[in-house]
Amino acid sequence: MIQSMTGYGKAVANYKEKKIHVEVKSLNSKALDLSTRIAPMYREKEMEIRQAVSKALVRGKIDFSIWIEKDAGADAVPINGALVENYHQQIKQIATQYAIPEPADWWVTLLRLPDVTARTEVEELTDDEWNTVKDVIDSALNEIVAFRIQEGAALERMFTEKIDNIAQLLDNIEPYEKARVEKIRNRIVEGLKAIPEVDYDKNRLEQELIYYIEKLDISEEKQRLANHLRYFRDTMAEPAGQGKKLGFIAQEMGREINTTGSKSNMAEMQNIVVKMKDELEQIKEQVLNAL
Repeated sequence: MIQSMTGYGKAVANYKEKKIHVEVKSLNSKALDLSTRIAPMYREKEMEIRQAVSKALVRGKIDFSIWIEKDAGADAVPINGALVENYHQQIKQIATQYAIPEPADWWVTLLRLPDVTARTEVEELTDDEWNTVKDVIDSALNEIVAFRIQEGAALERMFTEKIDNIAQLLDNIEPYEKARVEKIRNRIVEGLKAIPEVDYDKNRLEQELIYYIEKLDISEEKQRLANHLRYFRDTMAEPAGQGKKLGFIAQEMGREINTTGSKSNMAEMQNIVVKMKDELEQIKEQVLNAL
């Protein structure tokens, strides 16, 4: 079963006053190219996150993001009441001691003093929260894998259609191939007859014709191409992760098609070869997306 390297997955989970978002995007790449953007609170788990993403997606240019959305009330910076009271008493004491007028607007003065509105608590990642994070990561990864499978099914249908077309074109060559041998023979004999007063050894001519025709024989190329087509189909039926293998098979198919074209020596056969090349080129373009 083919999987595409193109995919998208997103999942959201609620934990207390937080909303945890995970988003995964994937495009084709020769190897695993993983880029992560992780909320500061979860960075201590980056290696574990990378391992989970790599195991699920295997290959591709992958962008992974996880961020936290907090409730407005939870995100507000608390005011340190005890510190405000301490500052208030100190200012009053100093004002009395040195006969300095007290501030006209106490709040403006007090809120500007150091650490009055500073966040003092350190938020720690609990096991319970991390289990929630792992679940939402798994959900996003499952979604992108399902997307890849769906795209892979479309690729498989396209590949099957193109392989069928090449196989049909290969069969279409056979009638021209048989006619080509006789056509080459007649052309050479007629050419010799057109030269006046030329005497030639008919046995030697037959030997040369056989040698020449053998050089133009495409039986082996046809057989190898048929084998490659069958191998391509078999590989598509294997577990996901055969994209590189399919690419190598397509290259071998291209070699046999090119050799057939160079040996064809006949316009009708060359036209068929051009059509085969066009079908194969479409396979090569899309096989780059296969996992």
